[in-house]
Amino acid sequence: MLKRIATLLTGLAAVAWSAPSIGQEHEDVNAANNPLTPKITINLHDYYVPELDGLDGRYANQFLLRGLIPSDLFGKPQLFRFTLPIATAPEFPDGYVTGLGDLTLMDIFVFPGKQISFGVGPLVVLPTATDDLLGAGKWQAGVVGLAIAPQKWGLIGGLVTYQASFAGAGDREDVSLATFQPIVNYNLANGFYLRSSATWSFNLENGDYYIPVGFGVGKVFQINDKVTMNAFIEPQYTVASEGIGNPKWQIFAGVNFQFAIGR
Repeated sequence: MLKRIATLLTGLAAVAWSAPSIGQEHEDVNAANNPLTPKITINLHDYYVPELDGLDGRYANQFLLRGLIPSDLFGKPQLFRFTLPIATAPEFPDGYVTGLGDLTLMDIFVFPGKQISFGVGPLVVLPTATDDLLGAGKWQAGVVGLAIAPQKWGLIGGLVTYQASFAGAGDREDVSLATFQPIVNYNLANGFYLRSSATWSFNLENGDYYIPVGFGVGKVFQINDKVTMNAFIEPQYTVASEGIGNPKWQIFAGVNFQFAIGR
């Protein structure tokens, strides 16, 4: 009897010892996937689109160099984010063009909460594209909003943007674009997690849109006490669309690095 009790107490002690470790691991994975985490971040993301609606046999690709820099400018916690695309798009009647796309800048003011955190701020798009096929040719301004709610099992949230053109090439179409990115992560063991983060796009100028749904897997690596790496791959399938040139399906993959400078 005493031996059974000792065995039971040993098992309970092992569970009690491992529970904080598992909890901490899930917190680390959530922090690596939370777009409002106040760490210097470098994202290397790629969207490969093997099939385009209405353009049989043509493909496209967009590599995104993205960075995130925390700041306390004006005494408020902020995240300054930039995104610079390097894109490949089909030319007509044949061939492809590769070059820089339009640069997007965001200044996100962060409002942290115990259960849910919010971020909101302005965005601006600079017409830096090296070819007309790779950018809008317009200066654009708008707003970005985020809501993120970490859970014991993972992460849930969303990111919304709206941007409209106000200057630029007179022979190019005006821009009025809204996007919505639902974010759902489910944490597994050993830093692995399941993810869904496909971005829905709505062109309010001409009525075109596409709504993809993604399902992928990722893993968070703690390189050392200051550097975290997050690698993932997420195939995405478009379930509804209107317009020519939208992705039928695409593969979203990337690597994120977070740096806890000064910690």
